Amino acid sequence: MSEETPEGEFRLRPMNCELNQLSMPDGSAMLMQGNTAVVAGIYGPIEAKPQKMIYDKASVEVSYSPIKGPAKVDDRMTEMYIKETCEAAIIVTFHPATAICINIQELEDSGGILACTINAACLALINAGIPMKFTIAAVNCMIQEGTENIVLDPDTTQLQEARAEFTFAFDSMNKDVICCNTVGSFTETEFLEAMEKCKQVSQYVFDFYRNLVKKYAKVI
Repeated sequence: MSEETPEGEFRLRPMNCELNQLSMPDGSAMLMQGNTAVVAGIYGPIEAKPQKMIYDKASVEVSYSPIKGPAKVDDRMTEMYIKETCEAAIIVTFHPATAICINIQELEDSGGILACTINAACLALINAGIPMKFTIAAVNCMIQEGTENIVLDPDTTQLQEARAEFTFAFDSMNKDVICCNTVGSFTETEFLEAMEKCKQVSQYVFDFYRNLVKKYAKVI
């Protein structure tokens, strides 16, 4: 499924997604935001390894693979962001002493890779039928060098002129911030303005989820 964003100040790159493309995982999502693309697969709930078993809740394990070469420190940080964000959304007490494994494969990074990855993981969790308290929408933005202009969902060309870059993830219930990643220098006012713009445009991402699930669900 593909969908264009509305014209105007609050604009994201086009989003395209196909669910359940992988045969082995319990759920999967292949997501493109602009030219940035990732595929996410969910395994679980499955039996947890003894050393990782948590007796009163499910453990969430994340593996992130870059497009080429071994995983680097930044990739491990990406895994941490995905893990903590998804743990906040999943009702982990429904499946104690099990593991929910989230595997992410980067296909193309054309800007906003962390936001695209979080959104793909959320869609894959929905596709796998994992019980969740809420869904999550992540949005990336930047502040242009030498200006105070906030650019939503920039690509790699635009990011070359970035003074600061932000990725926010919001829950679908109250639009609270679940995850925040920042790079560069900025003021408190700029941070709050960037967060507010990303929060407003996150509704488009939630609408995209709903329209996508309608395509695959028999009853909704």
